[in-house]
Amino acid sequence: MSRAPIYFVRHGETDWNAEGRLQGQRDTPLNAKGRGQAVEAGERLRGLVGTGVGDLPYLASPMERTRHTMEGLRAALGLDPAGYATDPRLREIGFGAWEGLTWKDVRRHDPARSQARDRDRWGFCPPGEGAESYAMVAERVRPLLDALDRPTVIVAHGGVARAVMVTLGAAGPEEAPHLEILQGRILVLEAGARRWV
Repeated sequence: MSRAPIYFVRHGETDWNAEGRLQGQRDTPLNAKGRGQAVEAGERLRGLVGTGVGDLPYLASPMERTRHTMEGLRAALGLDPAGYATDPRLREIGFGAWEGLTWKDVRRHDPARSQARDRDRWGFCPPGEGAESYAMVAERVRPLLDALDRPTVIVAHGGVARAVMVTLGAAGPEEAPHLEILQGRILVLEAGARRWV
């Protein structure tokens, strides 16, 4: 089945991003840099799509950092900031008991599980309530992706971007967990390929 392109935007920076903390399901606000990245993403999207940018469907994770990114992006395009839908299937991967920690903290306090994750980043599920593997996130987003029948703008998270790339054949499960997911940029996913704008 041929899929329409997806214009994927990772939320703008938060203080926890800047500190290297695992956010997961924690709701953290954008910082000043993140608000600027939302505007940048809107400008990039306009350059990519052109005059039809207002005709696209816009979907976001319901988390604060993604909603505020979407609203900043849409405002930069001259669109109604609230003119988008949210979908809980786009929420970030759950890091369970590791949320709020840095990777350095995880390696120090939970070395055995940290090493297990290093051996299988795609399939590893951290300890604690709400924790997920990338494979679980891919299963969560697959029905949403299967229902998309036209070019769509999605604002979500780094973990979701990795799951979406694998689901759409734009990266393999061995590669995706290691890819850098940029903020303030557009990840174009089309015909099993990916590119950054």
